[in-house]
Amino acid sequence: MFVPCGESVPDLKNFTLLMPAVSVGNVGQLAIDLIISTLNMCKIGYFYTDCLVPMVGNNPYATEEEDWNELSINAEVYSLPSKKLVVLQLRSIFIKYKSKSFCEKLLAWAESSCCARIIVLSSSHSYHRTDVQLRSTPFRYLLTPCLQKSVQNKIKSLNWLEMEKSRCIPEMSDSEFCIRIPGGGITKTLYEESCCKEIQMAVLLKFVSEGDNIPDAVSLVEYLNEWLQIIKPCSDGPVASVLPWKIPSSWRLLFGSGLPPALF
Repeated sequence: MFVPCGESVPDLKNFTLLMPAVSVGNVGQLAIDLIISTLNMCKIGYFYTDCLVPMVGNNPYATEEEDWNELSINAEVYSLPSKKLVVLQLRSIFIKYKSKSFCEKLLAWAESSCCARIIVLSSSHSYHRTDVQLRSTPFRYLLTPCLQKSVQNKIKSLNWLEMEKSRCIPEMSDSEFCIRIPGGGITKTLYEESCCKEIQMAVLLKFVSEGDNIPDAVSLVEYLNEWLQIIKPCSDGPVASVLPWKIPSSWRLLFGSGLPPALF
């Protein structure tokens, strides 16, 4: 499924794979955009798959010095060897009944590439929260059993909250409890498949509503940064908490190109 840009397949052994779920508000995809743009990651290949709706567009991370006419497609892979990071960006939705097949192929590729772990950035409908979730932070995490052993202490030190189980069928009082991520796209499938195959995976998500989800994306990537320390604050001064995330050039057209002056 993976097609490299060059003649040789890049070595991704012990890399951390970051990827989004196509979920409510596209928060995971926007967060991945921020990471690729901020770290100036290089494209190393793409996924040739029949599981996603085909699409093509201009380079979403182009600057004035770069070639704006470089094309991008629905599933591209970027890398930053100095930080042992590889990123998969998804830019279109799944074709009906193809999402499970994609998850299986993706996990097989990650295993064959010897990636150390997978981190999925996702989101869930805020209106599906329980009373407990409404009274706490909007962020949650999930860890597969084989990843818990190595990162549980670090996660506990951050005082993060694990995703709670809720009734599988909320309307039935005798329904069993399970992990539910409404609006989370392939998040639950990826997590359950990784549990079964003993793959090290973490899911980081935020409860959101549809709208302008740029602030949600920024807060989700900062949530991730608490753990991975992808970037450091600009200075040690009083504004040290401000992180220098670089907004991709394509975000200028996130809500269209504006209203024609002729309307007024």
